[in-house]
Amino acid sequence: VQQAVETGGGLVQVGGSLRLSCVGTGSTFAGLAMGWYRQAPGKQRELVADITSGGSTNYADSVKGRFTISRDDGKNAVYLEMNSLKSEDTAIYYCNRIVIVGPTRYPRGDWSQGTQVTVSP
Repeated sequence: VQQAVETGGGLVQVGGSLRLSCVGTGSTFAGLAMGWYRQAPGKQRELVADITSGGSTNYADSVKGRFTISRDDGKNAVYLEMNSLKSEDTAIYYCNRIVIVGPTRYPRGDWSQGTQVTVSP
């Protein structure tokens, strides 16, 4: 069951910016930790950023300082602002609810279709 819709992807040149949006469908994000994941061709899906219900954030080293995750519970939405994009950021980006156990994050919802981000040289 699709639980969110991701939008905002596209084709951008190296150094450019994009803002991804994830809007919940049929369920509320309020009170839940949320994460943005990505999957590049031939690679495993990886968590790039997450945000707790209280607004605390965590980033993968590869995006730290370039990406910013935020949320608006009134709009049932989570956002990912991506700046200084690199070719290695090319991937399909997904959002999902997560469970945080110590230093580990686990996705807990069904995966949606995601949004494609392509960064060209």
